[in-house]
Amino acid sequence: MRQNPRMASRWKKASPALLAGGLATMGALHFVAPKPFARIIPKALPNPDALVAISGVAELACAALVALPKTRRVGALASAALFVGVYPANVQMAVDASRTSDARYQAIAYSRLPLQAPLVLWALRIAKSASPGRR
Repeated sequence: MRQNPRMASRWKKASPALLAGGLATMGALHFVAPKPFARIIPKALPNPDALVAISGVAELACAALVALPKTRRVGALASAALFVGVYPANVQMAVDASRTSDARYQAIAYSRLPLQAPLVLWALRIAKSASPGRR
């Protein structure tokens, strides 16, 4: 299938802003509505409230770094690492969902698991397209 060069160019320009916007939204939600995030922190980890705040700050920092062309590469690499780092919370959510009879919650929890890979690849693609020190 052939790609429309104009659409590819538009996506390449919009992609960092979309990633930054998504990260900023999710980062802010960690502070506005922290309980759903605290619930999915793996049980083996201490102080879920602190981890929610730390991950919220990390998402906001990644969003800011990705938004700025000068720091986009490092921000996108940090975002990819963040997506990998929070994956255990998605696994915990799926484990918890499997113990309920709520089919909707189970569907949401299990559908989140494969979504992390495209997010990591998206961030890596942005990092690759942002040359070091690019302005």
